Amino acid sequence: MRSLDHKLIHGFIIVSLCCLLAGCIPAGDTGADSGITGEELITVGFSQLGAESDWRSANTESMKSVFTKENGYELIFDDAQQKQTNQITAIRSFIQRDVDYIVLAPVTEKGWDTVLSEAKEADIPVIIVDRQVDVSDESLFTCWVGSDFELEGKMVCMWISKFLGRKGIKGEDVHIVDIQGTLGSTAQLGRTKGFDHMAKLYGWDVVAYEQGDFTRSKGKEAMFKILRNYEDVNVVYCENDNEALGVIDVLEASGRKCGGDIANGEIMVVSFDGINKQALSHLMTGEISCIGECNPMHGPRVESVIRKLEAGEEPYKYQYVSEGLFSADMSVTSVMLGGKEYKVTRKP
Repeated sequence: MRSLDHKLIHGFIIVSLCCLLAGCIPAGDTGADSGITGEELITVGFSQLGAESDWRSANTESMKSVFTKENGYELIFDDAQQKQTNQITAIRSFIQRDVDYIVLAPVTEKGWDTVLSEAKEADIPVIIVDRQVDVSDESLFTCWVGSDFELEGKMVCMWISKFLGRKGIKGEDVHIVDIQGTLGSTAQLGRTKGFDHMAKLYGWDVVAYEQGDFTRSKGKEAMFKILRNYEDVNVVYCENDNEALGVIDVLEASGRKCGGDIANGEIMVVSFDGINKQALSHLMTGEISCIGECNPMHGPRVESVIRKLEAGEEPYKYQYVSEGLFSADMSVTSVMLGGKEYKVTRKP
């Protein structure tokens, strides 16, 4: 009996200690109720190209809000500060740490074959987001999630054509400049390609191309240069909202008025993204005439890809997000491209 009592007391002490230890776990930590332990967390290494725009910051926050410990993930985040060399270093660090997945938002399209080959050799799936990669072997990455940037460019240009057409403006009377994004990035390549195609189709006079690097400061520099060298510009095609803000700063400082009435001396500004609050305010007042939507909320989409892979399923190689157009002037309510209608709304 004594031996049995001793065992019972010993068991009681162990149970009590376990209960006490369980009570010491903070409310926000991963505990028994969540069913997730440190060993069960899916580790994701995310190389973000930088924080050059409001779109980029929103994209980063979307990823961080999804890949949390509460959701079953450990996120290793790296900001490359606009340098591809930093991203390559980060990816190699992810490989050394044996992460489960690598997510890459590349600075430019080229120069990824070697490091992605290293990830493939380590049997780590790579998911590309936003900008694409130009590699010799597409098996080096599992899939890509992002926007159809060429389509975005075509949509905005079609809106310009329809809007100005309703005001009696002919194609040859459109004197337009393209303030491009970071040269070599997928967004720049796609939006420029869409612009070039539609400008030729509509017979616009393309006055100049200037690099804006997707930033307000570079947008200012580009617009200063344009005003110094050209007098007849009446439409400015900015490849993101931050550039458009810089353009508006310069135009207003020079006494020009931004707006869609180009027949009476206004200069039309169009842009892309639809995230920056100041840009959306300018949209409502007509200083930005149209914004092509670019949705940055890729976190849930990337998680969906990972969940499919965890379940042994194969995701689609290229996953395009659905987007539209924003304008305060609703004289054009939609555009048609490739037999599909894209709606124009007042704001996001």
